Amino acid sequence: MVTTYLRRAYSSFATHVFDSPPRLLSLLFLVLIACFPILLKAGPSSAYILAVLTTANILAIFASSWDILVGRCGQISLGHALFFGVGAYTSALLIRYVGFPLWVSIPAGVLVGTLLAVPLGFPALRVKGPYLALVTMALPMIATGIVYYFRDWTGGEHGLMVPRFFPFLELYQQQLAECYLTLILLFISAIIMYKIANSKIGIVFVSILDNEVGAKACGINITKYKLLAFVISACFASLAGGIYAHFVRVAGPSGTLSLTLSFQAIIITTLGGIGTIYGPIAGSYLICILDQYVLTMIVDVPFVWHPLIFMVVVVFFVIKWPRGIARFVTDKIEDLSKEREIEERGPHIWKEYKKKKEKK
Repeated sequence: MVTTYLRRAYSSFATHVFDSPPRLLSLLFLVLIACFPILLKAGPSSAYILAVLTTANILAIFASSWDILVGRCGQISLGHALFFGVGAYTSALLIRYVGFPLWVSIPAGVLVGTLLAVPLGFPALRVKGPYLALVTMALPMIATGIVYYFRDWTGGEHGLMVPRFFPFLELYQQQLAECYLTLILLFISAIIMYKIANSKIGIVFVSILDNEVGAKACGINITKYKLLAFVISACFASLAGGIYAHFVRVAGPSGTLSLTLSFQAIIITTLGGIGTIYGPIAGSYLICILDQYVLTMIVDVPFVWHPLIFMVVVVFFVIKWPRGIARFVTDKIEDLSKEREIEERGPHIWKEYKKKKEKK
């Protein structure tokens, strides 16, 4: 029985992963990220690298949740940081005033963020295009005002302190455990979002993205599926917010409710490849490594110059590969994997040989 199960598992892996370049490349990338922290030696530089990787894991979940709403369903949102902040503040408030452990408060934050998306989604999704973007952009600004108004409960601009995930471990072991915890949550979240995107619900999302009027003419309840995409997106964004608050040990408006966070999700997804699940993950690692490691530890550029350099690099990549870096790589792999006739390959090889000979 075990042999039969293993044979079926291998057959399923070979069919759905090994024969698909994007999925195989994503799996190899995650395996590489999973093995990398083990090779590090304890020290200040290694601790900083672990912090960068953990941040990338959290932002990958957040950006992928934004991609479900915008890249799959076409509903432009500029206020996705609202649900990130709701997940963070719900967990912090439950720990501070109710005494919940963080393993209960974080799922509670996910539940609150998901339920909050229902009443907010009905009025927000009745408008389209730039009007929807403006409405959603106002949501985290309103939430920030509420945080400042109830500063006795929320801590105001200072936020609320929260415990770390593994306080019983040493500092470096804590960071290593947090890195693997966020990586596991990223892996599970990516699988769930991928399954949703490739299910019948995901096909309906894409039909709304391609032609909303045509989808409505086919009898699809547009409002229902828009709201469903909004709720699914809010669920994973709240999860990312709750994890981030316990990683940085504070839930504050500047770190969890800022519009910059919403724009960061847009940049990450566009850079990696919008409309995919692996694109936001690759974009998150690329941006975090560039901003927090290359420009900080290797080149040592002053922090005030980071945004300018960061935006120049992003603009360059977007112009060079408008479909996203991850999608460009997978497209190239698919092109290489296609079989060609000898007659098609022969002239190409001969031309390359003549060019090299002429250069010599």
